[in-house]
Amino acid sequence: MDARQIIAQIRDGGRPSAEALVWFAKGLADGTVSDAQAGAFAMAVVLQGLGEEGRVALTRGMRDSGQVLSWDLPGPVIDKHSTGGVGDCVSLLLAPALAVCGAYVPMISGRGLGHTGGTLDKLEAIPGFRTALSEAELRRQLATQGCAIVAASQGLAPADRRLYGIRDVTGTVQSIDLITASILSKKLAAGLEALVLDVKCGSGAFMKTEAEAEALARALVETAQGAGCMASALISDMSQPLASAAGNALEVIEVMETLTGKAVNVALWDLTVALGGEVLAMAGLAADATDGEGRVAEALRSGAAAEKFGALVTAQGGPADFVDRWRDRLPASAVMLEVPALEAGYVTEIDAEALGNAVVHLGGGRLREADRVNPSVGFSDLAALGDEVGPERPLAFVHAATEEAAFAAAAAVQRAYQLGPQAPQPRPLVLQRIN
Repeated sequence: MDARQIIAQIRDGGRPSAEALVWFAKGLADGTVSDAQAGAFAMAVVLQGLGEEGRVALTRGMRDSGQVLSWDLPGPVIDKHSTGGVGDCVSLLLAPALAVCGAYVPMISGRGLGHTGGTLDKLEAIPGFRTALSEAELRRQLATQGCAIVAASQGLAPADRRLYGIRDVTGTVQSIDLITASILSKKLAAGLEALVLDVKCGSGAFMKTEAEAEALARALVETAQGAGCMASALISDMSQPLASAAGNALEVIEVMETLTGKAVNVALWDLTVALGGEVLAMAGLAADATDGEGRVAEALRSGAAAEKFGALVTAQGGPADFVDRWRDRLPASAVMLEVPALEAGYVTEIDAEALGNAVVHLGGGRLREADRVNPSVGFSDLAALGDEVGPERPLAFVHAATEEAAFAAAAAVQRAYQLGPQAPQPRPLVLQRIN
C-alpha cells in the first residue's frame, strides 16, 4: 500500500478499497503515515468525501488500530454518545439508570470541547473522583456495579487520537465522514452491542440546523450498523441550555436534585428517559422504546439510579456519602451575582453557544489544552425560552472566582438573551428519531 496513492485517489473523487483505508488507519497509529500525509488525507476527505462504504471501512480501521475490548457479562454492553451542548449532563443520570435496568455501561467520555462542557470535567468536580481507570479496574467495576464513566485509555483507537490532533490544526474538523469515524472508533473499541446517539442542533450545538444534525445522525447510525453495532439516534433541541445550570459542579447539583427527587429538571429527565428507552429496546432489555422509557423512569423515580450513582462515585474514588451530602461535598465559588434582565419581557431567543463560552472564560473550561478547570464557576437558575423575566425574575446567577469575572460574565449573559412582548411557541425536545 502507498499513502500517496490513497490520498490522490480520494483527491480525484475516487473511492479507495476498504483494505486501503484500514491500512491507512493502521499507518496513522504506527507512524507509517506521516503528519503531512495525514493532513493531506483529511483535506481530501473534506473536499471529496468517502461514501458510506469508505466511512465504515475507515471507522473499523481506526477502531482496530488499538485495543478493542470484549466482555463476558450476564447482560448487554451498551452506551450513549452526545455530540455536545450546554448544560448537557444526561450521562450522569443515564449510566446508572441503565445499570439498574440490567445493562452494563462502560461509558468512555470526554472533556470540554470548545463551548461545550465535558462529562469528565463535571465528574471531577466531585472530590477524589478518578476518571482514569486501568483495564482491570474498569472490568472489575463493570462486573460489580454495572457502570463506569471513564476517560479513554491510550490503547483505544490511537489512529483517531493522531488524526484528530492533525485535523484540529489543518482546518479539517468539519467533515461528516471524519467526525463519524472519530466518534465511533472510540465508542466501538469499548466492545458495545448497542449505542444510542444524541445528535444536538440549535444555537448551543456544533450542528446549528436540523438538516445538518440529520445528516450527521444518519451517517453515525449507518456507520455504526455497518461496523456491527446496533445503533439509533435522537436529534434533540439545543436552542437553549438543557439544564438550568451551566458549569461543572453546578450541573452535578442539578443531576443530584433530579436523581434524588428534590427538584426534578423536566428536560433532563425527559431526554434521559427517551435515550434510555431507545437503547434498552435495541439491547433486548425492553419490549420496545416505550417500555424502555418506563423502565428508565422507574429507575429514576424509585431512587435506585441515585443509589447506583453513589456506588459509581465511591468506586471511582469519590466520597462514600455523596448521595446524602452532595451539597457539602461539591465546591462553591467565592462570588455569586444576580444577572438582571435589561428590560421586562419574555425570553424569545438564547445564544447558548455564547453562554457556554462565557463559562469557559470564567474558568469552567479550557482556552488552551493545559488550562486547569475551576469546577465551581458557571451559571445557575438560567431563564428558559418562554420565561417571563424582569424585576422579580433575573436571567441567571453567576458563580465566579472574582467580582471582576462575575460582572464580565453577567454582561455576556445579558447579551445572550433576546426578549420580546410574547412568549414563543414551545419547541419539542426530541425533533427526530433515526434508526
